[in-house]
Amino acid sequence: MATFSLGKHAHVDLCDLLKLEGWVESGAAAKGTIDAGLVTVDGQVETRKRCKVLPGQTVAFAGQRVTVVQ
Repeated sequence: MATFSLGKHAHVDLCDLLKLEGWVESGAAAKGTIDAGLVTVDGQVETRKRCKVLPGQTVAFAGQRVTVVQ
């Protein structure tokens, strides 16, 4: 499974993670994807665009998964 490192940061916003992973092309696309209920965090549909994704959480979209690590 892929991982995403937060580096010095405590969290990453869900919409930013989708862009940083290259799963969507823009912030608007990320927000639309999240609004449509197509993204899960730890297996639960997440519709909050600015949901703070923390270390240990797993995000999935369109058959792709990434676990956030410190």
